[in-house]
Amino acid sequence: MKDFFLNVTRYPRYLVAFGLGLANSVLEPLAARGRNPVTAVALIGAGVSGMLSLALILHAMVNTTPVA
Repeated sequence: MKDFFLNVTRYPRYLVAFGLGLANSVLEPLAARGRNPVTAVALIGAGVSGMLSLALILHAMVNTTPVA
């Protein structure tokens, strides 16, 4: 039983390591491209648009009135 709980305690560490690795592999190329001002504005616009779309979709899914 001790081995079971030891194994279970490894999963949160794996999840954190996986999440950080995924974020690093996604954000590093975006940061490199963000040095060009035109590309930086496009990336910011895409990020804002994506977050707004996600918020509106989630509001529609839970059947509430939208913020805007």
